Amino acid sequence: MKTNSFILAMMLMASATFKSNAQDLVLPNPSTTQTVIQDLGLGKVSVTYSRPPVKNRKIFGGLVPYGQVWRAGANNATVIKFSEDAIVEGHNIPAGAYALFCIPEKDEWTIILNKSADQWGAYAYNQASDLIRFKVKTIKTAEKQEAFTMLFNNPTTITSYLNISWDQTAVNIHLTTNDDAKIVASIDRIMEKKEVSNLNYFNAIQYYYINNKDTDKALGWIAKAEQDFPKRASYKLFKSRFLLRKGDKAGAQAAAEAGIKTAQEGSDNEYLRLNQEALEQAKR
Repeated sequence: MKTNSFILAMMLMASATFKSNAQDLVLPNPSTTQTVIQDLGLGKVSVTYSRPPVKNRKIFGGLVPYGQVWRAGANNATVIKFSEDAIVEGHNIPAGAYALFCIPEKDEWTIILNKSADQWGAYAYNQASDLIRFKVKTIKTAEKQEAFTMLFNNPTTITSYLNISWDQTAVNIHLTTNDDAKIVASIDRIMEKKEVSNLNYFNAIQYYYINNKDTDKALGWIAKAEQDFPKRASYKLFKSRFLLRKGDKAGAQAAAEAGIKTAQEGSDNEYLRLNQEALEQAKR
């Protein structure tokens, strides 16, 4: 009986503890958390941070003192992750997760990537764990940014800018990769095969166009793609664009006109419009 009474007492205590925990107050965090993700070369870069509001406070030189290490937000230290090796403001960064700290000054900020990513605020910050430090100029913004904000601006296949803004101050951090050589080598391996898919043709040709690479090489691929996939108006479009880049306006016009015809026959409204635009550009 004593044993049964003891078990019953323990069950009642556990039940009371559960009820107490279930009644704990849950409120929204005043500084909401956000994660932003951007493709970068063959990988991705992400930033997870908290977003405190201005709330009529003096931010830089006030709430955020000049000359002191700041967590770049609120709550946990801001974390930036690279799935592949990257280049940040000219510095080679191995793939991994890093705490992103700042030391704000009026005209420039020191940006810090610290190897201890899992930190609360900057209270345990240790400079000995820094991977890199570099400086970026501040920008005075016309519009006030109420909530602290990080976002990726002006991305290309291999570059982007991380923009940090709060109140009326912003900075831009340039991100890029050294993946171009890997991408070109991968394209060459695919394009040397006896059979190439429509998707691989398209991706290779588009990459060469966007990144201003070997025009003649791309035109050779287009010629093969047109043989394998003669009803694709997309290849006429790229042919027109590459020929115009070479200064061959007559050839560019002819390719765009052929693309218009192919698009009309296939009821492809998107490439009908794009080839019409290419024809107008070639006629200028």
